[in-house]
Amino acid sequence: MAEIRNYTLNFGPQHPAAHGVLRLVLELDGEVVQRADPHIGLLHRGTEKLAEHKTFIQSLPYMDRLDYVSMMVNEHAYCLAIEKLLGVAVPVRAQYIRVMFDEITRILNHLLWLGAHALDCGAMTVFLYAFREREDLMDCYEAVSGARMHAAYYRPGGVYRDLPDSMPQYLASQFRNAKTMKELNEARQGSLLDFIADFTNRFPKYVDEYEELLTNNRIWKQRTVGIGVVTPERALALGFTGPMLRGSGIEWDLRRKQPYEVYDQLKFDIPVGVNGDCYDRYLCRIHEMRQSNSIVRQCIDWLRANPGPVITDNHKVAPPSRVQMKTSMEDLIHHFKLFTEGFHVPEGEAYAAVEHPKGEFGIYLISDGANKPYRLKIRAPGYAHLAGLDEMSRGHMLADVVAIIGTQDIVFGEIDR
Repeated sequence: MAEIRNYTLNFGPQHPAAHGVLRLVLELDGEVVQRADPHIGLLHRGTEKLAEHKTFIQSLPYMDRLDYVSMMVNEHAYCLAIEKLLGVAVPVRAQYIRVMFDEITRILNHLLWLGAHALDCGAMTVFLYAFREREDLMDCYEAVSGARMHAAYYRPGGVYRDLPDSMPQYLASQFRNAKTMKELNEARQGSLLDFIADFTNRFPKYVDEYEELLTNNRIWKQRTVGIGVVTPERALALGFTGPMLRGSGIEWDLRRKQPYEVYDQLKFDIPVGVNGDCYDRYLCRIHEMRQSNSIVRQCIDWLRANPGPVITDNHKVAPPSRVQMKTSMEDLIHHFKLFTEGFHVPEGEAYAAVEHPKGEFGIYLISDGANKPYRLKIRAPGYAHLAGLDEMSRGHMLADVVAIIGTQDIVFGEIDR
């Protein structure tokens, strides 16, 4: 009689639902998963080692390339760790700008997650809707930093520059008539803050549209309800953070529990799940987008009423303005030294963590007094979540593995750093 045994299947690394270059080795009994073994290393870029050979400022753009869907939040943790060691005070206006862009980035992240997760499970329309809104927020990134994705906008001591007074506008082309151009540029007549305010007014209606497509959709519920269940105890034991932990019913959010910048002065709710399945995590992230929208609106109101500096005036850490640099010899020297040698960070070690859209993103920094980090360790939330993939997918069908990868919101830049 033939021997019945499990067979092994390669899932990825070029699978469209692998969210990067994830290679999963699945042990299957028929179509039921017995074991899932994630193989990482196909994207490894050695970010932590590269940072040891660059000055503190030169390493900042590497942070954008980690989780390349949540660019500015990665920079935030890195800047906080440096500021902790330097003892530099960040102007309040810069703190509000950082918080506002953190929440814009959270919406950006959740929109891509929602579109990709729905697409993995077979729903195409949501992906197109989500990218419509991402386009507006990408324009905010571009207006403030000059780059659509890898912004390098946060700097130790504040942010690179203040918010611009005008928004880039669509130009006439053979593909758009005058009426379309007028509609596209309607919200772009004022400042960046006016444009973001207009977006926050429109956004709740868009979230309603996503929910109309998915929340009570019976196919969506069949794909997500009861799939990838994680108990609160296991979620803690596996090191889950962010929506993966809150979806299991544990109210843990660094913005509330260990406030940084001005989060303790803002009003927002922390959504938590009940069952710890893919559907609960979906509902948590949907509600988080609504909360982020509310936080952005609060930041806009404060920023409109309170002008001021956006970066520290300590020119050992932050460059002088272009006007100062071109008129004062001392400022020219500061500028030259800062961008060639960089600044020296006092000896010591610091850990700074932020509530990243995916969970707790932390930077552990050791300085030996030089102008480069002695050691940089990145605590990426997705890494711990990927480690729990085996436990989450056992006993589920092969198609459910796709839904579980989607609910984890994995981006390989931060896992294979």
